[in-house]
Amino acid sequence: MKTAMQELFSQLEIEHPNLFNTNTLEGRKFINDYYKFFELEKQHIYNAFYRGIQDEQLRFVMNYDRRTPEQYYNETFNK
Repeated sequence: MKTAMQELFSQLEIEHPNLFNTNTLEGRKFINDYYKFFELEKQHIYNAFYRGIQDEQLRFVMNYDRRTPEQYYNETFNK
């Protein structure tokens, strides 16, 4: 399952591969300028994970998902 941000950057990589070339000044600048958005999305996913735990406490008490938000993010989005 890809997030909207992942879809966006996948499309950008197809249409503008030079933006992701870290061997060029343009590529390094692009990555540095947009890195904050990756981190922001990651934090949103962590927050949503915790909200899910809070919203459905009974379900988690009975069958608690013991992954950390970082583990959840890595397993779900770093494929």
